[in-house]
Amino acid sequence: MNIYVGNLPYSVTEAELRETFEAYGKVDTANLIMDKFTGESKGFGFVEMPDNSEADAAIKALNEQPMKGRPLRVNQAKPRGERSGGGGGGGGRGRW
Repeated sequence: MNIYVGNLPYSVTEAELRETFEAYGKVDTANLIMDKFTGESKGFGFVEMPDNSEADAAIKALNEQPMKGRPLRVNQAKPRGERSGGGGGGGGRGRW
């Protein structure tokens, strides 16, 4: 299961993120999303856990729990196609 982890402290490392979730089971990957221009964390990431029951336990246990003073937002990640927001645009007047 792919898990979204938001509201992460900017100082957290991928190793700390992995360690936090490994308390609930096997972690395949733990990735922080970094700003491509500054190289700094954007404050969210994703954790991949192969066992859905362990992933569910981690989500339930860690959502709203503080990490370095910030309450985590933890839930099952949505596939990219299901994300909302963004887009739109254009409009304006057509050529006559």
